[in-house]
Amino acid sequence: MTHASAAPRARAAAPSAAERAYQHLKRAILEQVYPGGLLVSEGEIAEAAGVSRTPVREALLRLETEGLVKLYPKRGALIRPVSAREIADVIEARRLVELHAAERVWPRRAELRPELTRRLDEMRRAHAASDVTALMAADRAFHATVVEAAGNEILAELYHRLRDRQIRMGEAGFRLSPGWAEVVLAEHAGQLAALDGDDPQAWLDAVAAHIDNAATVLRTLR
Repeated sequence: MTHASAAPRARAAAPSAAERAYQHLKRAILEQVYPGGLLVSEGEIAEAAGVSRTPVREALLRLETEGLVKLYPKRGALIRPVSAREIADVIEARRLVELHAAERVWPRRAELRPELTRRLDEMRRAHAASDVTALMAADRAFHATVVEAAGNEILAELYHRLRDRQIRMGEAGFRLSPGWAEVVLAEHAGQLAALDGDDPQAWLDAVAAHIDNAATVLRTLR
């Protein structure tokens, strides 16, 4: 009787040094560890990421194509500040996508509410723990849940492409605007209350007001 030997499970490949440097630097930019306007050297990044300078250069080139840094030979990389135009463009895109999605999901609001409640609970726990990064992630997931529930894959993909910009701007808002987190929690709770009612316009108004208030806060941070 022969025994077939089980094939060893393939291990997931470890990320390359360039990928580690890229993930480290991108996370630091999105989480405001490296704020806009800061000039950082390849050596600083290499030391912080635990890699050599060559993969750091690769990571910086990649981030430059994404619009997050501007490279200056022999000096380093400038973390691009968020511009007024970028804020306006992101808010406009959010209004177009999120309001359309909010209108589409109204007939299925009973199915949507439990997931939104879960996301709001995550936001409250993160805020109680003073974890701004987790708060921003849960906040963004709250909005994405509505967009994805609308069922338009192209719009959902477009919204996903806004993710990095939203996280970067949102982190700045939560960290630099006192009391903004409490306002966001209250506004999301208001959206859930609107979902429990029978007035679709109240729900759309709550979504629109939240986006407009976010725009106002972001403009004051410039």
